[in-house]
Parts: sequence; C-alpha cells; structure tokens
Amino acid sequence: MIAASEDLFRSHNSQQPGVVVARLSAVSKSYGDISALRAVTLDVRAGELLALLGPNGAGKTTTVKLLLGLASPDAGSVSVFGGDPRHPENRIRTGAMLQVGRVPETVRVREHIDLFSSYYAAPLPLAETIRVAGLQGLEKRPFGELSGGQKQRLLFALAICGNPDLLVLDEPTVGLDVEARRFLWDEIRRVVARGKTVLLTTHYLQEADALADRIVVMNRGGITAEGTPAEIKACASGRQIRCVTQLPIAEVCAIPSVIEVQSDRGSLMIRAADADSVLRELLSRDPQLYDLHVTSAGLEDAFLALTRNSENHAGKEMQ
Repeated sequence: MIAASEDLFRSHNSQQPGVVVARLSAVSKSYGDISALRAVTLDVRAGELLALLGPNGAGKTTTVKLLLGLASPDAGSVSVFGGDPRHPENRIRTGAMLQVGRVPETVRVREHIDLFSSYYAAPLPLAETIRVAGLQGLEKRPFGELSGGQKQRLLFALAICGNPDLLVLDEPTVGLDVEARRFLWDEIRRVVARGKTVLLTTHYLQEADALADRIVVMNRGGITAEGTPAEIKACASGRQIRCVTQLPIAEVCAIPSVIEVQSDRGSLMIRAADADSVLRELLSRDPQLYDLHVTSAGLEDAFLALTRNSENHAGKEMQ
C-alpha cells in the first residue's frame, strides 16, 4: 500500500531535482503607498523544501500570492513550471494551504476532500489523503465541529489531495499542539522525499530549521539572506552565554568581545564573539556566578541579527 501511494505521488509530472519550478524575476509589488516587494528575484527548485522567514510585513504573503496567481506584479515577471501561474495547466500542478479564505462549516470532511479532488486530473485516493493528513475517524464530521488543529489538518488535506508537484504551505502549523505539529512535519518530509517541491512560510524558526533544505530571510520587501539552515546560522557571529551573575548589565556590556546582553528571568543572555575570553572575565569578576550554559548561535539569533541589520541599513538610506 505504501509503495503504491508513493508511485501515485511520483507519477504526476515529477521534475528533476534542482530544476527551477517557480521564479520571481526582479518583482516589485505595491499596495497603494506601501511597497510589499522591491525588485525581488527568487527561485524555487524541484525537490527542495524552501522556507520563507521574515517578520510581519516582510513580503512573504505577497510572494505566495504572486506564485499562486492571486496577484500580479507591478514590475518584473513571475513563472511557475515555465509559464503563467494563472494558467490552468500550471494551477492543477500546484497545491496551497493558506491562512485566508473560508471553508463552509456544514460540509463534512470527506465531502470537502471529494470536491477538491474533483478539480484535478490525477488526485490521490481519498483514503490516502485522509491517512496522510491524520483525519481517520473524522470523515463524516462537519468542518464547523472540528477543533482548531483538526481544521488545520483538513486544510493540509485539501492542499495535497490533487497530488501537486508544487505545494505551498502558508503557516501550516498555526494552532497545532506539539504532537500534531510533529506529525505534520513528518508528512511534509514524506512529500519532499517523494520528489515534490514545498514552499513553506512560518514564524516558527524551529520548524524552518527542522524541515528546510534552503531558507530565504525576507524583510521590508526584500531578501536579506539565503542559504541552508547552517549557512543562515553562520550569519550570527559568536556564541551565547547564559548565566546568573551579580554583575550589572552595563559592566558586562563593557567586557571586550561582548556583542549583546539581555536580561531574561533573572539570567543574563550574553552573545559574545569570543565566548572563552568573556567567560574567563566573568568568572574573575564574579566567582559566585552560577547556572552557566554556553551554546552556539541558533537560527533565532541569526534571524534577529539579519532583520535588525536590514532595518538599520534601510534607516541609513532614508537619512
């Protein structure tokens, strides 16, 4: 059964890994006086999971809308599978799970999936879609009677039921508990393993770190950084020291190699370019220092550093 379902996933016009399946070329888009995208160029490659990260207003949702043909660029071009994303031949090869839109609440789970599947030439079998989305036992339940997490699973089912080559997931795990989130992560990994391409937007940095082959960090309508999770993390210099100390924050900030200091529930979070030298200095000044932890810079540190730097650069340009 599993082997058969994997063949179904692969059979629908699979692309060779690395081939560009979607592209934004020097795209700009504005809504009135608000510039959502500024000359953005972005490739989405076959067989990868690409995560878009960025604060609210960074341009992620506009990027998704353009790739789905729900919006048109003011300048530049957008292509999906080498053509217009609004063309029916390209639309039926694309699945999407969006935050916007309403689903009729009186329609049952099975009926929703049956309806969406009818739009596609080679959809997944109903039983397979239900299994992948974790909706077993809920087939006859109306949408309005589902929990928040169950509704997210149904929306995921509607995105994958057409067996798409490109799957766009916009904040797919919002409202899910830890167990449900990990379940969906596993299913997303299986989709990619079957040769499909996934574009993921998320505010959960751990999610991007766990799933993405490549990460694009967006801010203020542009791309700030792009690379593997490891390459993005390398953008955050130094390591992080967490400790409880009697030293004032101002004194810690003045120690050479200290980049940043924050207070967190009685502890100090210290980002340092040379953690070893900072540790020696801290212990020499406060021998009673305790609850000491030293970690490498993570994706959150890199994300904050990258978005902060881009905002500072934008501020200087406006002066």
